[in-house]
Amino acid sequence: MVDPLRDPDDPELLDPYRARELAGLVETTRLASGAVRYGKVGRVGVAQVVVNRDNPLPGGNHACAVYGSSAEVAGTLMRLEQTFADVGRAEAVVYASPTTVAEIEGIADDTGWHAVEESLAVVHRGEVRTSPLVRPARDTDLEGIAELLADDLGVDAARLLRHLGQRLDDPRCVFVVVDDGDRIGGFASGFGERRVGLVEHAVVRPARRRRGLGKALVLGVVAELREAGALLVASHVAEGGAGERFVEACGFDVCYPVTAYARRVDELLD
Repeated sequence: MVDPLRDPDDPELLDPYRARELAGLVETTRLASGAVRYGKVGRVGVAQVVVNRDNPLPGGNHACAVYGSSAEVAGTLMRLEQTFADVGRAEAVVYASPTTVAEIEGIADDTGWHAVEESLAVVHRGEVRTSPLVRPARDTDLEGIAELLADDLGVDAARLLRHLGQRLDDPRCVFVVVDDGDRIGGFASGFGERRVGLVEHAVVRPARRRRGLGKALVLGVVAELREAGALLVASHVAEGGAGERFVEACGFDVCYPVTAYARRVDELLD
């Protein structure tokens, strides 16, 4: 039997209309998350954009929903180079999903942008069982969270610590942790707005992995987001491999692909 919500050409994905509608909701929430606390969300050409000098996380400065004619998209990509250079970024990033024109690959290639990452948008379905090992994060946990996340992402820990403090003070942001003696064994974070929740990061200390803590942390964030009113909880994961298997084990279903395009703008920085 054919699932009416699925693409008949690729039953693992949603049909194009459903995927575009879902991607619009998820991307609006992701833009809002990137803007915490001093960022701005707006438009550059035919793209939706968030810029935030204080946010060192990958989602803090990016564009999405690049939709228009080939000339409009090409012009937007060129304008985005300067947009990100103006806020001190070494590269400009565009996430292309069903809200972006299908011809983006050729247009990006012609304007010097390159596909750098293939990922999948996933949505959580079903019941959530929380673990007693997982608890909400406190101010005293921030240093341990920053240490784990900085190591995982390769970003500056001191700058990240300041930003995480801002996020912990924002009621839309969710942080949960598991303890490992007197230090943090792992954490997960999320963001929710307009009834849409995102699971954004989950990191477990290497010595504590393969014990089910990662799944417990992710489900802890899902539960917190739903408690805060999210009707839809989504996330992104690298396509294929252990990450995709992990989110499926957590109860997420694959919905649509996302390609990240990047353009170095170092030469525009002064």
